[in-house]
Amino acid sequence: MIRRALISVYDKTNILEFAQFLQNNCIEIISTGGTYNYLVKNGINVTEVSEVTGSEEILDGRVKTLHPVIHGGILAIRDNKEHMDTIERKNIKPIDMVVVNLYPFFEKVKEDITFEEKVEFIDIGGPTMLRSAAKNFRDVLVVTDINDYDDIIEQLKENNEVDYNIRKRLAGKVFNLTSSYDAAISNFMLDYDYPEYLSLSYRKLSNLRYGENPHQSAACYVSTSSLGMMNNIEQLNGKQLSYNNIKDMDIAWKTVNEFDEIACCGLKHNSPCGVAVGDSVLEAYKKAYECDSVSIFGGIVAFNRKVDQNTASEIVNIFLEIVIAPDFDEDALEVLKIKKNLRVIKCTNKPEDKLEMVKVDGGILIQTSDDKLIDKIKIVTDKQPTETEMKDLLFGMKVVKYVKSNAIVVVKDGMAKGIGAGQVNRIWAAVEALDRAGDGVVLASDAFFPFRDVVDEAAKHNIKAIIQPGGSIRDKESIQACNEHGISMVFTGIRHFKH
Repeated sequence: MIRRALISVYDKTNILEFAQFLQNNCIEIISTGGTYNYLVKNGINVTEVSEVTGSEEILDGRVKTLHPVIHGGILAIRDNKEHMDTIERKNIKPIDMVVVNLYPFFEKVKEDITFEEKVEFIDIGGPTMLRSAAKNFRDVLVVTDINDYDDIIEQLKENNEVDYNIRKRLAGKVFNLTSSYDAAISNFMLDYDYPEYLSLSYRKLSNLRYGENPHQSAACYVSTSSLGMMNNIEQLNGKQLSYNNIKDMDIAWKTVNEFDEIACCGLKHNSPCGVAVGDSVLEAYKKAYECDSVSIFGGIVAFNRKVDQNTASEIVNIFLEIVIAPDFDEDALEVLKIKKNLRVIKCTNKPEDKLEMVKVDGGILIQTSDDKLIDKIKIVTDKQPTETEMKDLLFGMKVVKYVKSNAIVVVKDGMAKGIGAGQVNRIWAAVEALDRAGDGVVLASDAFFPFRDVVDEAAKHNIKAIIQPGGSIRDKESIQACNEHGISMVFTGIRHFKH
């Protein structure tokens, strides 16, 4: 039987209606500071916590509910005679319901405020009360989600009680919340160090229709402590995003954001199939499309600039799953909405993940994001690349960074002419890219050449310059091959495997 409730909420959405129901059902309400004032102002009969504890709030409100009268009333097991005798002797009344939501640390940690200001949004009393009530859920109904208010009202109307399974589920939600809350604080304090325990804090954005395949279930979660693409997307048209859509969109968005110039990336099966820069969004799209007009069909297109009507009119000529860009002209949006299923995504956040994680059976791998392109440019051949070739070499390295290894990208005039991705050896990737390129001028590789075979193959296709990390014990063979063929070669000193 619920006779007494403690309410202390930062988010006061629907709390007035909930408190009104409790009052109408003769449930005594005690409350704290801001919540107390809000409820009293709106005609709810409430007792302030300081009156119950006999202790005023201190330390700017940091200490108000951390008191034996509160936690004794929450934690006492009702069918434990010793517990009940103890709280009676101490003149502590049981608290049968705890309604608490927390200071908005998840939101404030993302804002442009000082470290000290963020610290003040770390809730102490709230999680403590929630955890106490959740531990004693058989006797204490604990509520932390405003979306549960209506269900509880219906339960109490129908049964005058809330059953064990619902109480247990609500307690589980508390520990789910507080563990994520603490994880966000831990990550904030440790600043992405590799701690002894890996704590993750993500909030569910939505359930997905299915995972990578229809027989796999899936959901999408977003970070509670950082921004990035998924905390910023706005869907303007089309069907719900799928698991594969989101994975592909992530790589396409990261690819175009490598460039200061106007850029477009076409992507299929998590690897770029066409990337280009141009003087306009339309030019960049046309060049990216021309790289591989077959693979782009049914894929994703990303831009790092606003999409105009002319570009939109080109886009709708083929079937695409997604178009993502920082913005869309109104006229462009009208054109794109002709395709009812085309997912049109607006995103203004730049990629900002500092860590990457991969689940393996029984564990998880974690690494810093690949946020460095080049260590040091070193020209190792007799022939020097021209200024235009060097520009294309750097373009190629930005693209190859997002292509599945082994990866080779052939480039001409700010356009990926041929992309060889995901091959088990480098020569196969090179042959694939070169055969597709036709008239490519420079070649980029994500890792060093173990043999001179890639250089010899590049020479057959009239490649003028090559960029690669270097570092093989056979580097001299590749350099010699370049000198023999009159090809310039640039070492970057940094590898870009992507598995």
